[in-house]
Amino acid sequence: RNGMMDENRVLFDYDRFLSSVNRVAEEMPQGIRLQIRTYEEMDKAELYALLHIRSQVFVVEQNCVYQDIDYHDQSAIHLWLEHEGHIVAQCRICPSGTKLPHLSIGRVITTVRGHGYGALIMSKAIDLARLLFPHEQGIFIESQATKQGFYEKLGFIARSEPFMMEGLLHLNMWLDLK
Repeated sequence: RNGMMDENRVLFDYDRFLSSVNRVAEEMPQGIRLQIRTYEEMDKAELYALLHIRSQVFVVEQNCVYQDIDYHDQSAIHLWLEHEGHIVAQCRICPSGTKLPHLSIGRVITTVRGHGYGALIMSKAIDLARLLFPHEQGIFIESQATKQGFYEKLGFIARSEPFMMEGLLHLNMWLDLK
């Protein structure tokens, strides 16, 4: 197959995706396994596990009632970290023109906090985005306001004042890739 399609539009080159995955998956800390899949490549158990964690964290823990299953998973690239068979962090990359006009990373979650898994999954997502979308100027995120400092350490810059989204304060942030 030539590329990942969305409504008859090529989102990215699949051969570039495969070579990029191999490069990004190198040099992982001992005991940590990085998984990278398109929606089409995920099996039911993987998808269910990711959605369960998102619901547990975003809806239950954060007491935020919103529709997490948003039909953008189908065009996203999903990354997650496993340690001893358990998912410890996850996120998704959404190509430009799918969820948002810009290349974006979202649904960033760590299930085990204080071990650097959030920074690791984000750095791997940024690396993959750079390789897979070399023409993109940057990466856009809609960060929870309480996570601003975390994203600033990764190089993101706030591009908006805080605003309410899904019951929580968020702000737009940007990472320049050029």
